[in-house]
Amino acid sequence: MFDLSLLVLSAAPEPFVFQLTGQTPIQMAINLFNVAVLAVVLSKLLYNPVRNFMAARSEKIRTQLEGAAKEAESAAALKQKYEDLLVNIDRQRDDILSEARARAGDTERRILAEAKAEADAVRERAHAEVELERERVREEMRQVIIEVSAAMTEKLVAATIDDELRERVFAETVSDLEEARWLN
Repeated sequence: MFDLSLLVLSAAPEPFVFQLTGQTPIQMAINLFNVAVLAVVLSKLLYNPVRNFMAARSEKIRTQLEGAAKEAESAAALKQKYEDLLVNIDRQRDDILSEARARAGDTERRILAEAKAEADAVRERAHAEVELERERVREEMRQVIIEVSAAMTEKLVAATIDDELRERVFAETVSDLEEARWLN
C-alpha cells in the first residue's frame, strides 16, 4: 500500500506557481469564455430584472410626485378661492350693515316727525296728558324702531352673517337708539 502511494506521488506533476505552456492560452480562452457567459447569464437573470424594477419604481415615484404637485396646485387654488370669498363676505356684510343703519336712520327720522306732530296735538288738550302720552309714544316708537330694525336687519343679513354677529349688530342698534336724543 505504501508503494502505491509513492507511485501516485511520483507520477504527479511537480507543483508550480505559473507555467507558460501550450495549454495556457487555451485555458485562458476557456476562462474568458466562461466569464463572458457568466456575465451574460447574470445580466439576463439579475441585472435586467433589477434595472426594470428600478425603472418601474422611478416611474411610480414620478407619477406620485406629479400627482402631489397637482394636488398642491389645486389646494392652493381652493385656498385662494376661499380667501377671496371671505374678503367678499366681509365687504358684503359691511355693505348690508351700512344699508341697514341708513334705513333705520330714515325710519327713525320719519317716526320722530310723526311723534312730534302727535305730541303737539296732545299738548293742546292737557299738560298732564301730554306727559303720559309722551311716555307712551316714546316706548311705542322704541319698540317699533327695534322691531323694524330687527326685521330689516334679519331679512337683509340672515343669509350672510352668523348668530354671533347678528346679536352684536342688534345690541349696537338698540344701544344707538336708546342713546339717541328724542325730540320733545
